[in-house]
Amino acid sequence: MVHSYSPLNVYNLVRPEIKSFVHSERVEGFVQMTSPAPDDVFGVWHETVLRVRYAETDKMGIVYYANYLVWFEIGRTDYCRARGFSYRDIEESEDAFLVVAEAYCRYKAPAYYDDELIVRTHITELRKRSLRFGYEIVRAATGQVVAEGETGHVVTDGSGRVRSLPERYAQMLLAPPMIKPHSGAIVPSETAPE
Repeated sequence: MVHSYSPLNVYNLVRPEIKSFVHSERVEGFVQMTSPAPDDVFGVWHETVLRVRYAETDKMGIVYYANYLVWFEIGRTDYCRARGFSYRDIEESEDAFLVVAEAYCRYKAPAYYDDELIVRTHITELRKRSLRFGYEIVRAATGQVVAEGETGHVVTDGSGRVRSLPERYAQMLLAPPMIKPHSGAIVPSETAPE
């Protein structure tokens, strides 16, 4: 496992005491973001519960692969809301947009109609002009991870020019949640440190 270190202006302003913030792993020639290092502020997962709808499955009754990216977006949106803001807030008040620049999903087991799933979301990287979210989708009944992935975002203005993430929102992203996540039993992570 490789720890990435990078001097980040916005990050150092918000949390200067923490320098190591990305825990990654080399997989088949590329870097895959995984669970944060145990002592890292980014180790805080937000959990969103959802139930698979019939319309989200294919003819075989298995969840259609593209729906996992939609669920990542739901987890990401709930992560932000739990910290006191919505995408609309940052767009309207700061003319800042979190554009998805890349997405990755690894399917580990099928999910089926009517499964209750938990979308676990955390930040794996925060830079001055970009950020990454990591995800696990877990079957609530068994704790089995059915998918994991990440999305990389670039901060732009309304005309698509890259800009800095407003400091106020960087601080909110790093803050503990203001709203309690999923209140059920905690689902153990297969990738999180014990």
